[in-house]
Amino acid sequence: MSGLLEILEQNGPLTGKEISARSGLDLLDAWKGCCGNPEIIVRTVGERYLRFDKRVEGYARLSPSIIREFASYTVAGLVRQASAVLARAEEIHQEILSVSRQKFLLARDILSEIVAAQEDSASIREHACFILSGDVAHQMAHREPRPEFSSGKLVNGSDLDIVVLTDCLPDEQVQALDAAIFAKKVYLLRNPTYREEIDYVIKDLAKARAQLDFDGFEAMVASKVLDEGLFLCGSERLFGLVKDMITDKGIPGRLAELREKAAAEREIARAMLLETDGVLDDEEVMQLFFSSDEREEFF
Repeated sequence: MSGLLEILEQNGPLTGKEISARSGLDLLDAWKGCCGNPEIIVRTVGERYLRFDKRVEGYARLSPSIIREFASYTVAGLVRQASAVLARAEEIHQEILSVSRQKFLLARDILSEIVAAQEDSASIREHACFILSGDVAHQMAHREPRPEFSSGKLVNGSDLDIVVLTDCLPDEQVQALDAAIFAKKVYLLRNPTYREEIDYVIKDLAKARAQLDFDGFEAMVASKVLDEGLFLCGSERLFGLVKDMITDKGIPGRLAELREKAAAEREIARAMLLETDGVLDDEEVMQLFFSSDEREEFF
């Protein structure tokens, strides 16, 4: 991997994606070359957070995947470039925080406008709250173009994962709200100024309470989404109530245990990959490395 040293000598520090592009190596080989070389210093920014994935035993893994983390959230350089590596990593981190903030404000503005346009907006503000989760909630949002799941249209990075939680909101208002959010979703996808994806679910408090039993994949995902969720607009009372329910059900502790387990399994997978030439014949280990599908399912 002397070629990597030469590339970093001339151009470093670089992100994993930049190293792959300049060297002609695929991301797996570039990652191995950087992580296994004592002459190369690697700095990763951001948070590794829990995600549930049906393709992983026990469902729990960390996001971003090892490969996505290396490509977009990791900076490498020669040991003597350490200060420059740290500076470039901080620059990337600040950009991630900025994108996350911009997407949070966009989501808040969109939902506030939708609510204000409804026939009985005061009732919605009292009986519904709007919660944001996913990459943005973890301050890990990005603007890497990616295909939207259903249409294949390219969208502007991380989607806006929104839960609309209602309590005693009349059915006709729920339906009107659903129609308005869906119309805005279509508009944001088609408008080249935005190219943003809204992924959302509307559910009442009774369903959320039942999901907090944490009994099965869908309930686990729903519980995690509510636990990590940030308040956008609507009823602060309802938002506080669901957060109290989450605490009472012991969800934070259960998620922490699963995250710890996922972190340990990720380290095992990482070690196995570094010690093995080529690709492992282990589907689950390779899933922890290669998974690029960071889309959050909603229930």
